[in-house]
This record gives sequence, C-alpha cells and structure tokens, in this order.
Amino acid sequence: MSKKMFSLMLCASFAAAALTGCVPGTDANAGERLSIVCTIFPEYDWVRQLLGDRAAQTELTYLLDSGVDLHNYQPTAVDIAKIAECDLFVYVGGESDEWAEDALAGAVNKEMQVVSLMDVMGDAAKEEEVKEGMEHDHDHDDEDHDEHDDHDHDHDHDHEDGEVEYDEHVWLSLRNAKLLCTEIAEKLCILDSANAADYKANLNAYTAQLDKLDGDFKALADSAKQKTLVFGDRFPFRYFADDYGLDYYAAFVGCSAETEASFETIVFLAGKTDELGCDTVFTIETSDGKIAQTIIDNTKAKNQKIAVLDSLQSVTRDRAAGGDTYLSLMQKNYDTLKDALK
Repeated sequence: MSKKMFSLMLCASFAAAALTGCVPGTDANAGERLSIVCTIFPEYDWVRQLLGDRAAQTELTYLLDSGVDLHNYQPTAVDIAKIAECDLFVYVGGESDEWAEDALAGAVNKEMQVVSLMDVMGDAAKEEEVKEGMEHDHDHDDEDHDEHDDHDHDHDHDHEDGEVEYDEHVWLSLRNAKLLCTEIAEKLCILDSANAADYKANLNAYTAQLDKLDGDFKALADSAKQKTLVFGDRFPFRYFADDYGLDYYAAFVGCSAETEASFETIVFLAGKTDELGCDTVFTIETSDGKIAQTIIDNTKAKNQKIAVLDSLQSVTRDRAAGGDTYLSLMQKNYDTLKDALK
C-alpha cells in the first residue's frame, strides 16, 4: 500500500468516526465497556489474562487474527477506525508497524492509553543482529544491495542512512513479558480504577506463571550439553536466547522477508551442524521446512530431525478461541527444546 493511499484511508476513517460520534468513554466506573485493540497475539492474550473475569465485559480486538505475521500486515479502514476510537491500544512499536504512528496521530479518543512494546523496553531493546553465515538482508531497499554486501556479518545490521534497526520480537522473552504485562496492567488501572485491585491480583498471578516457566527454561539451558541452535529459517528468538545463554546460527535475521537461502548459506549451516554435533535443525511455525531439509541433506550424517519453535506471530483467532495462550505456546517451545537439547 502506498503512503498516499494509506493517508487517504486514514483521513476517511477519521472523518467517519467523527461524523458518527462513536467515541467510547474511558470511565469504566460509569458502566462503559472498555474498548481495547491489540496488534499481535501475545499482547491480545496478555490483556485477556489481566482482564480475567472482566474480559467478557470488554470489547477486545485482535487485529492480526487471520494468521498473517506482523511483517506482512496492512491495516484496513475498519482497523484504523477501531484504533482511532479505542480506550487502550497495544502495539509493537517497531519498524513493521510504523503505520500505527499515523493512526494514533489522528486518534478521535484523546483520552486513549497507549502501550508500545518497544517504548516500554527502552534501552533494553536489542539491535538486530547479523550473525556469521547469514544471508544479507535485502528486504528494505533493493538499491541497498551493494552496501549490504560490504557489511561485516559479525556486526549488528544498520540501515543505509545509519539508523539502527531494532529486533522487534521482544515478546519471546518471558522476562520481557513480565515487564510488558506490568505496563498494560497499569493502563488498565488508569482506565478502570474501580477494578484496579483485580487487575493487580491478575498481574501477580500471571507473573508467577511466567516466573515458573522462565525458571524451567533456565534449568533446561543450564543442564544442556548443546547450547547452540541451528535454524534453517529466520531467527526471531534473540531475546529468548540471550536470556538463557544460548547461541545460534541461522539463515536469516528475524525480520527478514527472504525465503531462499544461497548455496553458501546452506553449506555453512550444514558445516556448523556437523561441527557442533547437532541432531536437530530448527524452523519457525510458518516454514515449509525446505531450507532445514536441504541443510540436513548437506551434512555428513544426513539424519538430523527438524523441530519447530513457535514465534507466536501467526496465531489465528480460531486457535486463540480454541485454547492457545501465550503460556501454552511457550510451554510447547520448552517441550521441543527439552527433546532437542537433552
């Protein structure tokens, strides 16, 4: 979508909202339903857990509910109108959802509370990392190719204009999740002070569950003989890996739009699989597994298995309604790693 078309869509949405006068109040004490909009599944589920019993009395919108991931999502006019009018908007705040800044600039509800995950992270946000052996990142501007070819792959990736690109996948750290949920709970308490005690109690109960799983991951990583992961895919797990002292090699950076790995990258990752004695090559949930299988086919043993770690970027509304939660999916990641690292 062009910037001009997006701007026109924004203007039309804001005008429609203003004409209808459909601006929900933020005083939940007066009986108004809270209207909350979240972009990605982790945010949506965190809000569900923090709302607890009050979730049924809340208008909670999950924008990326069709399974499209953050890097490919384009908002509709309906999405923009919902953001303009809502009481609480929770979004990632990285390069992939820069469109949200334009939507917020024209917000109809001037009392809206906003949580940007990247803003909450502050100085703890990590620069996107280009590791040895990775494909060059061509997903921003085709004319950058020559400059990218000159980059040292052991350094973090910067844009041509020198602007640092940050890794957006902050939700994959359970420790980050505690920080982010605390911020969301504070916003809920502002919007609905009459039920603040419930939100705080829900936060305490939920962070205890996050702490438990965090401890399980730490114990697993501490006892693992193999502490390096080989990914035949994008690698969105940098925050997670850093939490537990794990290293990795991967075909692409976490935000890459590339899907084809060069022969050199395949050979490099196959060599690392042999060198490290890895019996597993990992992918993320949206992968067709072809790159991972090609890596395996180029190893000496050729008998490694493929395992999937869920980056929680493509959870559909049906899956969310069917019982998938942030914690259940992270637990599945734990089970997968336990089998692979043992």
